[in-house]
Amino acid sequence: MTVKIKWKPLLFWTLGTLAVGALSSVVGGAMKGFNGINTPSITPAPAVFSIAWTVLYLLMGVSAYLVYEAKGGMTKKALALYVSQLAVNFLWPVFFFRLHAFTFSFIWLLLLAVLVIITAVEFKKIRPAAGYLLIPYILWLAFAGVLNCMVITLN
Repeated sequence: MTVKIKWKPLLFWTLGTLAVGALSSVVGGAMKGFNGINTPSITPAPAVFSIAWTVLYLLMGVSAYLVYEAKGGMTKKALALYVSQLAVNFLWPVFFFRLHAFTFSFIWLLLLAVLVIITAVEFKKIRPAAGYLLIPYILWLAFAGVLNCMVITLN
């Protein structure tokens, strides 16, 4: 079986998702990392965050591409969920890094996690691989939640 990749949609979803992540990092002040914030000892080095988020955004973009290419009646709802979680994801660094609203950021992160899980379930209904590609994202959000809670207690 030969799989034909449609490069324009693939680039749209992957580069678009990466662009949202990059812009979020700049607007949210994440480039400064955890400067001025007391962090737990399990906090990864800044380079780990950059690498992890780049990989996660690529996986997210490929996942959205797979759903987009599946066509069908369920794709619009699933992609709307995807865009919604991406918007919520975009704002988290603003709340956490720029505003230092750590408790609100944790609540926002819970909203994000719920949206991503729902998106993964909807994606899996359309293209199982698309749903599975979001699992590392969900796991990273769980780790981010632990870090966020620890930052609340330390600050």
